[in-house]
Amino acid sequence: MRPGGQPDMAQLMKQAQKMQQQLAAAQEQLAAAEVTGTAGGGMVTARMTGSGELTAVEISPQAVDPDDVETLQDLVVAAVRDANRAAGELTQQTMGPLAGAAGGLGLPGF
Repeated sequence: MRPGGQPDMAQLMKQAQKMQQQLAAAQEQLAAAEVTGTAGGGMVTARMTGSGELTAVEISPQAVDPDDVETLQDLVVAAVRDANRAAGELTQQTMGPLAGAAGGLGLPGF
């Protein structure tokens, strides 16, 4: 540390490099994680990665009514939104601690 309690540039670079490694690991963890969203009491299920990539939509045969396609469309949208909400929560849990640490380094944008 420099006089006045300020870390020197080498320490800051080392901390930034460590944080970058932690960020990459967290991003890999999110990409490998799977979250699920449902709608219609489980008649429609959407699955996506923790990073937000939609990987599957499952539709129960009971949800399929040729005379009411709009309800099925609404259920699919609701299930995808629910999965997206779950992915957002997972991202917050995974990345939140890193954002706090970055702010402590005085790095802009964190």
